[in-house]
Amino acid sequence: MVGRTCFHCKQWVEQGEKHDCWMTTEEVLTRDLSEDLRDAWERVRETAVSFGDQRIYASHKSIMFSRESCYFFVRPKRNFLELCVFLGRTLKAPQVRRVDRASKSKLAHVIQVRHRDEVEEPLTDWLREAYELSDTLAKRASKPKRHPNEKVATPRATTISRSKRR
Repeated sequence: MVGRTCFHCKQWVEQGEKHDCWMTTEEVLTRDLSEDLRDAWERVRETAVSFGDQRIYASHKSIMFSRESCYFFVRPKRNFLELCVFLGRTLKAPQVRRVDRASKSKLAHVIQVRHRDEVEEPLTDWLREAYELSDTLAKRASKPKRHPNEKVATPRATTISRSKRR
């Protein structure tokens, strides 16, 4: 039997067999969730969709929510949903399990959700804040940047010498 074990998913792949474990769907990632977790997932998704235009897609083992860039994602686990919410500030709340710096302007907050009732304030407020922050950062990034040594042209004031004032 000729084939290989996929480095990512550890699945055996026969020689010549098409295999792309990176391609997945929301349905595949959520089909084995318990009833409580499925209800929580549906509420998280409905909440995010209510914010406005965005792209929702599955990538490897996560479901991403993005505008210009990802503002949060969900990793469905066996006993909880792991949310990773990108904010411009550090949250100090019991729901937040860990905070990691994601970039110069964003911090990743890891939150575990086990039941639909947990998908309410303040979690929904943090999701909305992340949604709005992604728009703010995208607008800031679209502004033309200038080199730190570049001088800004300012209009020169004309000065009249003392001899010409008389």
